[in-house]
Amino acid sequence: MSAKQNTTLGIWLMVAVTFIFAVQDGISRYLADEYNVFMIVMIRYWFFALFVVTLASRMAGGVRNAARSGVTKTQMFRAALLALEIYVAIISFVVLGLVEAHAVFATYPLLIAALSGPVLGEKVGWRRWVAIGIGFTGVLVILEPGIGVFRPEALIPLLAALMFALYGLITRYVARFDSAAVSFFWTGVIGAAVTTAVGVWYWEPMSAPHWIWMGALCLTSASSHFLLIRAYEVAEASAIQPFAYLQLVFAATIGLTVFGETLRPNVAVGAAIVVCAGLFTLWRARVAEVRD
Repeated sequence: MSAKQNTTLGIWLMVAVTFIFAVQDGISRYLADEYNVFMIVMIRYWFFALFVVTLASRMAGGVRNAARSGVTKTQMFRAALLALEIYVAIISFVVLGLVEAHAVFATYPLLIAALSGPVLGEKVGWRRWVAIGIGFTGVLVILEPGIGVFRPEALIPLLAALMFALYGLITRYVARFDSAAVSFFWTGVIGAAVTTAVGVWYWEPMSAPHWIWMGALCLTSASSHFLLIRAYEVAEASAIQPFAYLQLVFAATIGLTVFGETLRPNVAVGAAIVVCAGLFTLWRARVAEVRD
């Protein structure tokens, strides 16, 4: 039985999710400055896996029902892809800072729109293709190729955005066969297995204060995903997805105030172009859904 639709509640939940995601990214950047990123992500996934298994055990059918997938191999690949994307994203936070990394990462909805045709066979009209092109013009404004010395590390968040876009498309694909609870379960369990296989080789002692921050990272990770599920339960995705761009605002604020980063004019202009193009593609997608 589906939850009662409440768009206002869904919007507020999405706002809360974006804020928690931004805080989570800030903590990840702080810890990654002190410890190996592979260990940090591994510990985070241990807690996440415990959370999803506990949640599944309390649902009808228990863990066995949560693990029953019609596309097991695809679920495993999707979960592993997300774990790898988190590695790349955190590295981009350390190398570029939250402001610039998130400005580039904001392209992922454009990448989803561009890839939805070849991956899912969805139709993308010419208006959305124009918006996608304009959005990537914004990326060029941010990266400034040809001006001074172009830094290859600026492509790291773009790689993270591409990986996250593929993850989102595959998530939409597996939703044709599995429930959200099944996808959530596989995300946590396979993610923990993949990150443990890598991270266990990079274990290093962590101080007591940093364990407190690690605990906060684990709590924000679990709570953000839980609230995101609730948001999609009470409201249509097309109605609340535009508010996901607030993560860029929150993350940039944390980067500027906590980490002392600077907002270069080209980054501000480029990010504005990317966000406007992304919002237009989301609006056109919603128009297409209404017509269908």
